[in-house]
Amino acid sequence: MSAIEPSVLISAYSSGIFPMGMENGRLSWFSPDPRGILPIADFHVPRSTRAELLRSGFEIRVNTMFNNVVLACSGRQQTWITKEIITSYERLHKMGYAHSVETWRDDKLLGGLYGVSIGGAFFGESMFSNAPSASKAALVWLMEHLKNRSFILHDTQWTTPHLAMFGGYEIPRDDYIRTLEGAVLLPVNFTG
Repeated sequence: MSAIEPSVLISAYSSGIFPMGMENGRLSWFSPDPRGILPIADFHVPRSTRAELLRSGFEIRVNTMFNNVVLACSGRQQTWITKEIITSYERLHKMGYAHSVETWRDDKLLGGLYGVSIGGAFFGESMFSNAPSASKAALVWLMEHLKNRSFILHDTQWTTPHLAMFGGYEIPRDDYIRTLEGAVLLPVNFTG
């Protein structure tokens, strides 16, 4: 199975570029303008969502089922998460650059997300949910974690209505690149 070399992926992310698998089986590289971000310091959780999460009984785990999270994220009718993408991110995970935040209840994986971290930048890749609010729980936990670990950038690539309800917005690519350049140099990391 072919895969993108980890050094190529790390260099691309550090330059504001990310890959996606296309329907024709090819790989394409993107650097959107404008670029979607979630503000770490000013992350907004709607009151109704916070109450919902408190009642949910979810448990959050990190990096215990990375492969399962990526596979669940790819389980859509249309997906950019091809076998090549899966293999590439599994390699990044083994090297400590890719992470999963997982939502569990009664010892069942119900939702989660995965992404890449380099310095003080986290690059969100995809989310899935097999129970109401399971992906929201993972996102809320992640944002608190990034804040506590002194991350300064959460890249969402594009902004969706789901991300907008949490304060997600778009900035010009030039502004994004300036922020990114400082973020990847920060001496912080996701797990240690």
